[in-house]
Amino acid sequence: MRSYRLEGFGGTESLAMRDEARTEPKPHEIVVRVRAASLNRRDTMILGGTYPLPARQGIVPLSDGAGDVVAIGDAVTRFAVGDRVTGSYFARWIDGRINAGLIDQLGCTLDGMLTEFAVLDEQWAARLPDHLSWHEAATLTCAGVTAWNAVTGTRIPKPGQWVLTIGSGGVSLFALQFAKLLGCRVVAITSRAEKADRLRALGADLVVSSTDIPEWGGWAREQTGGIDLVVETGGPATFAQSLIASTLMDTSCC
Repeated sequence: MRSYRLEGFGGTESLAMRDEARTEPKPHEIVVRVRAASLNRRDTMILGGTYPLPARQGIVPLSDGAGDVVAIGDAVTRFAVGDRVTGSYFARWIDGRINAGLIDQLGCTLDGMLTEFAVLDEQWAARLPDHLSWHEAATLTCAGVTAWNAVTGTRIPKPGQWVLTIGSGGVSLFALQFAKLLGCRVVAITSRAEKADRLRALGADLVVSSTDIPEWGGWAREQTGGIDLVVETGGPATFAQSLIASTLMDTSCC
């Protein structure tokens, strides 16, 4: 099988493709034929050596991927051959509060999904609904779950409340759609005016270009009476405007 692995440290990171023998599963492992994988910002940070969690030398990158189970260990009880699955971002974190012993991540400290066949512990995988295509399912692990947690993690917004998203990255696009599913109204901020129509097509009620209105926080507050929930993905460059837009200073950061 073919796999990509991360080589080098300290700014010399690079990807190398290797031809490898397919690994047979241990008793509690499954082998997944990867049908699609997706790239997140954290993956580019890992490749660039700027990610906070140091990557293991020789790791298979990418946290997000989807595929079907082609082999199982003799003690596996959660999956059968043919099941459609994706991995879990924090693979060892099953429940409760996270701690230092649970921060292992696929594509960083554990082999990820940039391979033809991924070997996962059965506890590191989740079953996929049948209606999702491979490409759709391959975006869920990082961006999809992050957005869902940002929108619903502290308190679920009520129908009619205003949610603000920033940019058109994966987390923001998922958050926009989750907010609309909950009956919320959405303000979408973008630095590129040409993306406005696409954001409206996904459900955004109001779209503003930060290039045209750099002080968009006040604009959003005037238009909505105050944002109830901000999905803050911009960091220092946008945080001040997010606070100005907010009615209760309620922001979900990611």
